[in-house]
Amino acid sequence: MQLCWQAFLLFTLNFLDAVLTLFWVRNGLASEGNQLMASLLDVGDLPFLTIKIGIGALAAFVIWKWSSLPTAKYGSAVALTIYAGVMGVHFFTGLSAFGFLPETIVNDVAAFSNNLLAFFI
Repeated sequence: MQLCWQAFLLFTLNFLDAVLTLFWVRNGLASEGNQLMASLLDVGDLPFLTIKIGIGALAAFVIWKWSSLPTAKYGSAVALTIYAGVMGVHFFTGLSAFGFLPETIVNDVAAFSNNLLAFFI
């Protein structure tokens, strides 16, 4: 996949993450895991969306602008992998919110993802 399409996909996934996060949080179905973004959510929806989408746009621009560098290719692959995981979390949140998954499975998946993330950090 060309890097300009990867940058576009990264921005699109970032936008979708922002909208879904806003939906889940405002309906009381989830909480924001990133404390900085949670603080912005406390301020309001517009500051949250502005910063979240701005960061995604900046990341996509940097990847597109310096697409000839190997670091951009690596960074794009890492970011898309992370966002694939984030979309998985949104998917499980949706299944749980609409009653398709019991809460115990959601808790087990959340614990597994936390342990996996702790392994890499």
